[in-house]
Amino acid sequence: MSAEFIAEKLAADPRILVIRLTRPEKKNALTAAMYHGMTEALDAANEDPEVRAAVFLGSEGAFSAGNDLAEFIHIASNPAAAGEAPAAFFFLQALVGFDKPLLAGIDGLAVGIGTTLNFHCDLSIASSRSVFATPFVDLGLVPEAASSLLGPLTMGHQRAFALLAAGEKFSAHDAQQAGLVWKVTAPEDVERETLAAAARLAAKPPEALALTRRLLRGDKTAVLSRIEEEGRHFVARLKSQEAIDAFRAFQNRRNS
Repeated sequence: MSAEFIAEKLAADPRILVIRLTRPEKKNALTAAMYHGMTEALDAANEDPEVRAAVFLGSEGAFSAGNDLAEFIHIASNPAAAGEAPAAFFFLQALVGFDKPLLAGIDGLAVGIGTTLNFHCDLSIASSRSVFATPFVDLGLVPEAASSLLGPLTMGHQRAFALLAAGEKFSAHDAQQAGLVWKVTAPEDVERETLAAAARLAAKPPEALALTRRLLRGDKTAVLSRIEEEGRHFVARLKSQEAIDAFRAFQNRRNS
């Protein structure tokens, strides 16, 4: 297991799997190793009859800054990596294939996958200071996580365009109004309320809950197909001059 995240059953309630990002010095930016580890944790929990819900948590003030751009830069500058399937792809497949309730407790920064993850969650609780952003286009990339499909379905075209194409930042209130998160609370209450919601779900009849969730979420085929389509464009865009220029500009800003 990566030291940059923890995936374990909650000691007080082993029916709940907690996946906690623990890379605060990088604002919980996700690496390939973290994606692979979280994929394995979700797959194992999906097969574990004791687990009835999974919860994603970040650090104080930072849920996730999205993908680690250092790895994107490596792919963009390394021809040998061009054919590699990003680890995020398998994680997204695991998200869609997870048959139990998914929850997220967000405090602070939620960028890229830190935002689009919530399209796959059944309940997300955000702190009042949370900020959601998807700067895909600004980096010369395209949306991922089937957000180009689920975004318009969840929040309508204009809000989805503002978030995913225009790169507008959403406050916690904006995200709640758009249907991206269920509830907004004080920063100090996010984890407690998220785990309490997971416990309430874990206490419900599991078969009835699973069937209801399946009916609400519908057929997974279109979502998986869109993840694959986005993924093809995403990998190609990583090699584009627009993306290379954007990554170079990011590095220059970071080093200045």
